Amino acid sequence: MKRALERLGIPRDGAVMVHSAFRRFAADGYGLDETLEALIDYMAPGTLVIPTMSWRFVKTTDTVFDELKTPCNTGVLAETFRTRHATHRSLHPTHSAAALGKAAADITGSHHLDDTPCSDLSPFGKLAWHDGWVVMFGITMDCCTLVHHVEEKAAPDLYLRPPEQAETYVCTRRNGEQVKVRLRRHLFLPRDYYQFQDMLAPEGKFATAMLDNSVVRAFRARDLVAKGIELLKRRPDAIIARPGQRFRRM
Repeated sequence: MKRALERLGIPRDGAVMVHSAFRRFAADGYGLDETLEALIDYMAPGTLVIPTMSWRFVKTTDTVFDELKTPCNTGVLAETFRTRHATHRSLHPTHSAAALGKAAADITGSHHLDDTPCSDLSPFGKLAWHDGWVVMFGITMDCCTLVHHVEEKAAPDLYLRPPEQAETYVCTRRNGEQVKVRLRRHLFLPRDYYQFQDMLAPEGKFATAMLDNSVVRAFRARDLVAKGIELLKRRPDAIIARPGQRFRRM
């Protein structure tokens, strides 16, 4: 895993957000603890961020989010990281991220201040500000939450519920402090995430590596955000998939 990160050009002293589907690596004999230890060791001089989204658990019928207690629905690697290793988790009912490292406090610290899930103040926006990377272990672009950040920056009214439909949640920090957080949810629209890979790859801004039987994909957050904003300035609905697009795999 460390060699794969080196081949992809991931700087150890930078920031990286990891998306993963661990069951594929488990099938190749990777242990959960060893995998996390490898990621943490590689990024020890920098910052490791893993999304810990909880939209399956926190909803209008259960409006309480607890930084320490609320489980995530982004897989066993994310859940183990947030419970055993992360020093910070952003305060957000549906789109939190856990982090460990030198920029963990900044990347997670302001998520609750905006009413959209992936704003400039979220870990997704902060990742781009820190010139961080997105690494996707064994999963494809349809799991890339950074695309929602592009939508919120360039065309929020097209991809999010209107402000009058914002929901209010009570979020509890790990020190017990409670904060009210307003949330405009993303609209359930068919999306073509894969076009961003198509745009970045010809310019050499999209790297891939094989890790046993799984593909690892990596790119700079800033590169995707810049391409996305440029795209939506020309056509705000460009991320909304036409028939068949959202099922395309690459």
